[in-house]
Amino acid sequence: MNGTYRVSFIGTGNMGAALARGIRAGLPKADLYFSNRSPEKALALAAELDGQAADNITAAQKGDFLFLGVKPDMIPRVIEEIRPAASGRPGPPVLVSMAAGVPLETLEQQASGLPVIRIMPNTPVAIGQGVTLYTCGQGISLDTEQAFREIMAGTGQLIPVREAHMEAGGVVAGCGPAFVDLFLEALADGGVACGLPRDLALGLAAGMTAGAARLAGETGQHPGALKDAVCSPGGSTIQGVRALEKAGFRSGVIEAVIAAWKKSLP
Repeated sequence: MNGTYRVSFIGTGNMGAALARGIRAGLPKADLYFSNRSPEKALALAAELDGQAADNITAAQKGDFLFLGVKPDMIPRVIEEIRPAASGRPGPPVLVSMAAGVPLETLEQQASGLPVIRIMPNTPVAIGQGVTLYTCGQGISLDTEQAFREIMAGTGQLIPVREAHMEAGGVVAGCGPAFVDLFLEALADGGVACGLPRDLALGLAAGMTAGAARLAGETGQHPGALKDAVCSPGGSTIQGVRALEKAGFRSGVIEAVIAAWKKSLP
């Protein structure tokens, strides 16, 4: 893997910082540059990840790949600010946008010729267990896509998708951790209600969820079949499933995905 990459981040909030941590883990020798509206955040992340704090213009001048971790409504202003510096380089940076609800076509129009990749990551990228959807703009060559994949290798799974699937896929992968965290908290609360210490209940819930997800992913079995394998006739598990169905568990999750998807549409 190439250790000479220069990667810049404009916006070092939760998602930008999570990506930076995963990228640093995969590229320990890369040069990382951080810019943020609150300079203190950029300085703190630079100190943590052995990078350099910078302003937006410097980030655009230094990075081969420039990750935009700002809010969707700030994207046009940030691109307008950095475009002269980025366009004036011998090799312009690749803009990598993680803004929900800003389509690739819009990003390319705003970038005015700068190459663009659109991504939808999730917070587990920070520990190399993330899922990141991505779609490449017209100016992205196969070599550039390969370089992007190398840069992102330390963050977890990378899944190329059509632009039409970015919003829905981004909700399942990107919003999903929050839904799972709610489930983990509720599962642990149930354990506490039954007498377990809080730390033990949380540890059991987290470990179980990680294992169940890995089992589904590695075996390729339908979740319904995996559920059935745990539900013995007349046993305790099927009674718990019955209670969840009575409470509208599956319907609630489906409605949560649809609500987040509608909110994310351009």
